[in-house]
Amino acid sequence: MDTPSAPSAPSAPLARLVPGMVGMTLVGSSVTVSRTLVDAPLFTTQAVRYTAATAILLVMARLAGARLLRPRGREWLWLAGIAVSGLVLFNVAVVRGVAHAEPAVIAVAVACVPLVLGVLGPVLERRGPSRQVLLAAPVVMAGAVLVEGTGRTDAVGVAWAALALGCEAAFTLLAVPVLRRHSPWGVSVHAMWLAAVLLAVLGAVSEGPSAVGELSGVQWAAVGYLALMVTAVAFVLWYSTVRAVGSGRAGLLTGIAPLAAAAVGTVSGGGTPSASVWLGIVVLILGLVGGIRPRRVPAGERHPHRTEYPVPPRRPDAKV
Repeated sequence: MDTPSAPSAPSAPLARLVPGMVGMTLVGSSVTVSRTLVDAPLFTTQAVRYTAATAILLVMARLAGARLLRPRGREWLWLAGIAVSGLVLFNVAVVRGVAHAEPAVIAVAVACVPLVLGVLGPVLERRGPSRQVLLAAPVVMAGAVLVEGTGRTDAVGVAWAALALGCEAAFTLLAVPVLRRHSPWGVSVHAMWLAAVLLAVLGAVSEGPSAVGELSGVQWAAVGYLALMVTAVAFVLWYSTVRAVGSGRAGLLTGIAPLAAAAVGTVSGGGTPSASVWLGIVVLILGLVGGIRPRRVPAGERHPHRTEYPVPPRRPDAKV
């Protein structure tokens, strides 16, 4: 429920949501590409991916004139938390989870992210949850479940699915305290290189230094696409929307990922979607429209000096 301290200005314009929409579309497109990496060494492949993404993003940040700041104090904990939970553990949970559950089970768990972000995100942003977002989140979740299906699992699979949900939510929530000072560029770069180091160590210990030589040409191409589009580009786009509109409303956009995955799967020869998938697409779109459309606010309740996600004054050490 909205509280008196919650922002009551109209919702952010659609333009501020576009980066997140594009980012989630790229994430959804990665499902088909990632299938080529099923037999690749997990930690080594991901270490290569995040190392390459870090290098790409450093070049992009320089071209964009973005200033990257050195983390200080507790910021190291938030950034390390993103790397450990949102990147390393999430990949482990997905890979280990599908050994005990059908992929749809993991997808359904991740589909619960909008509700988690809708409740916990505003708490970190020191405001009340949006009633509009809380009503739309279950609709988006229901649509995602219909699109992805349910699938079979056991108790261990449920545990891995729950971990995947927590890690996916942490990827956004842990960034909230550091986004203002470090900007989407800084948060993305620091999370990536930290994850690359952790994954490289895990890969060397569990898979051996020579594991990178096991990658085929097709797998190298897949890693390149994931590094550039799904990591370097999508991360910055996603965090830009989180900073602009808040994690609660941005969380609804995660529903775009299964839509993109279904579309790419159909185009790439996955067959025509079933009736339940089409129903899920309709439900998902309705939930997204209901959650992100501008909300009319009575004139007596308006606070012209408040925005949905306050942006602090520009400081000398802020992103240029």
